[in-house]
Amino acid sequence: MTHDVIALTPKAPDNQTLLAGLYAGGPDLRVGSLSEGAAIQLHTPDGVPVLNVEVPVLVQVPGEARRLLGDDVRAESPVWWTEVRATTAVEAADRLAGSVAGRLAAVLDGTTWPPHAAHTEVVAVTGRGGEHPAPAHRPDVDVLTDRAAVLFQDRPAVAATTSLTDLLQHSIEAGRELQIVTPPTTRLTFPVRSLLSTLPARWVVRDADGGFYDGLRGAQLHWHDGHFTPVPSAGGSPRLARSFTAPAREATGERHMLLTIRTTHPADEHLLLGGALETGWQLLTGTPPAGWSTAEPVNLPWSTRQLTELARTRAQKAAPTWLVAVGTPGRPAIATLRITHTPAGVEEHITFAVGCTADQAPPLDILPELAETLATRHRLTSMLTHLRQARADLTTPPHHEPPPTPVSFTLGPDAARALGHTPAAPAPGTSLTRLGPAGRPTLHYTLGDGTDPTAWRHLKRLNDQLRTGQAPPGPASRISR
Repeated sequence: MTHDVIALTPKAPDNQTLLAGLYAGGPDLRVGSLSEGAAIQLHTPDGVPVLNVEVPVLVQVPGEARRLLGDDVRAESPVWWTEVRATTAVEAADRLAGSVAGRLAAVLDGTTWPPHAAHTEVVAVTGRGGEHPAPAHRPDVDVLTDRAAVLFQDRPAVAATTSLTDLLQHSIEAGRELQIVTPPTTRLTFPVRSLLSTLPARWVVRDADGGFYDGLRGAQLHWHDGHFTPVPSAGGSPRLARSFTAPAREATGERHMLLTIRTTHPADEHLLLGGALETGWQLLTGTPPAGWSTAEPVNLPWSTRQLTELARTRAQKAAPTWLVAVGTPGRPAIATLRITHTPAGVEEHITFAVGCTADQAPPLDILPELAETLATRHRLTSMLTHLRQARADLTTPPHHEPPPTPVSFTLGPDAARALGHTPAAPAPGTSLTRLGPAGRPTLHYTLGDGTDPTAWRHLKRLNDQLRTGQAPPGPASRISR
């Protein structure tokens, strides 16, 4: 299914080496560029795109190649990652992609993924093939209709690459739904799952029997009116695919600890962003983040200064900033960070996940300390914590996983003061702890231990009370430092 080939090399592909790779298609193909030079494109003399070669990226973060491509990848960081994607609309384009990447690997003493795709032969591209021609200038789209942009992927994990996030943005602007089609062996990285859960996009999984289903929601799908859409049912509810409801493996006791954190800072030239995420990472995993980037693979060593400079540059263009951060290979953790300018100031919206194996207890006891530290040092607005049964490697497989269960909710001091009424009384079985100075308390509500689904009712009751300002007074403990 996939026509992606990735060259992983210890040295940077220079212009001469890239030209040697591009010449794998012979002298008749033409060379152009896309996305302001972010990719090189090979196309036929009449303008039909054949493949894209993205600008090589130096991946300096340990473990990134294995995280995204599997444990069989032998490349060690730092490594140059050069991605080649061929269109499905031109015959032999996939073999050409293998030759381009194979030549880069051969000259630079590297490897490729998948390894069996690499070779160095000249590949003659003679014409079109396939039922659906790719749109002009978009070899990264396999099917384009008025309703959807369809992308085929056959990687171990679908990652939030630069090309994928660009395609998602273009699809939204054009009023199309991005639909990613994968086999049932493919998983989603945490950033991709976060994007697909909030934007007009769908994960389409090809079932073993030839059918299709939604990898996140389980609905059986079929191709109708130019896009994949749920199969109609007599009762109105979508039919769930058997492969989705029957997990591919038994429960292992692995879990995710999920934190949604929002901070609000005054817009100031001395503002340094990323500190709240770094603090949470250190407290919950024992180490700081290993790296950050605007896409996957995450290629840059962690630096709050550099990510702040990027956010400031984008703010000058009235654009938000979206980032991915990862941890060390031995302690799975990953986060997305969205930075926006609002009337309230500069806001950081953090979604942070920590993987826990069956023998690792989630660090729930650290949450009060984390809440107070974020409130006193990083201008915490709110923090919501969940636990869920899921893979410790923080990827999402295409089968049902239990929903997350709330553990705690925290209001920072400014948000708590803005309530203007008595803090909500905790529901039975929950508790309220006031953290920090008595004059500016942080309100930390414990909702459960992550095993009892009734915590959802407690959270709803709490949310209703905080929103309406009609909460009755209730007992609360205090921790003041």
